[in-house]
Amino acid sequence: MDISVVVPLYNEEESLPELIAWIDEVMQKHQFSYEAVFVDDGSTDRSWQVITELKQKFASIKAVKFRRNYGKSAALNVGFAAAQGDVVITMDADLQDSPDEIPELYRRIKEESYDVISGWKKKRYDPITKTIPTKLFNAATRKMSGIQLNDFNCGLKAYRHDVVKTIEVYGEMHRYIPVLAKWAGFAKIGEQVVEHRARKYGVTKFGLSRFINGFLDLMSIFFVGKFGKRPMHFFGSLGVLSFFIGIIMALYIMIEKQVLIWNNLPYRNSTDQPLFYLALVAIIVGSQMFLAGFVAELVGRNAPERNQYLIEKEIN
Repeated sequence: MDISVVVPLYNEEESLPELIAWIDEVMQKHQFSYEAVFVDDGSTDRSWQVITELKQKFASIKAVKFRRNYGKSAALNVGFAAAQGDVVITMDADLQDSPDEIPELYRRIKEESYDVISGWKKKRYDPITKTIPTKLFNAATRKMSGIQLNDFNCGLKAYRHDVVKTIEVYGEMHRYIPVLAKWAGFAKIGEQVVEHRARKYGVTKFGLSRFINGFLDLMSIFFVGKFGKRPMHFFGSLGVLSFFIGIIMALYIMIEKQVLIWNNLPYRNSTDQPLFYLALVAIIVGSQMFLAGFVAELVGRNAPERNQYLIEKEIN
């Protein structure tokens, strides 16, 4: 199969018939064999009924329905697991992404041997409350990852089959899939300017919580990328450093007291000095961080599967 189109959706009943018809038209025109994988993220409208009805007309449709809303990352992760195409295209269900971009995305993956092609919505129709946080995240991610993309958060992307079968997407990490791909060893990542269409149906699902969660997941990505396989190197190093700083401060207090005693000079008890308590805190914190690194090593070696979701229905 040439292409899998993975479409996460939440309450998009109005746009679905137009979207699948558009995808099918593009695929037929360019003679691609394809599947359209819809992942219904616990919609409360008629989205699932619409998909079921569309299956009667478009045999290429596959679909999964979550029992409740888990978020876009969860939907993408399940969609990636189901995808069988040589090239996997992701796009949003709200018609703001154009299926007409698919042939060029496919060509660049197949002919130019890219691992990931990320869309760049150079001209956007989103409200300022969404564009400003996006620009901040893009700048921060470029700086921290070294990946020179203008729009990490664009939903329209193309992946080599091996990429989506290797990476794990959870939390709000769909924003940083190119970073996850890079950490997994897929370093050839490109960008393509794509059309961003004004929203035709429904309302945006963007909220303040996604801004906060996105920042936390960005921190998580870089920690896991550097220390995910060796957490003891991070926690252990900080723990040992803190422990020895505490020991040095404690030795200083004891030596200072002994010197004053030997010279018959007035001195204070060790427990009367603020430095004593700082030394004690540093020793305790250092020991705890060392133990945290040890426990993280044990957990990392025996971690269960992270992505397990309650699936209500499926269409194959």
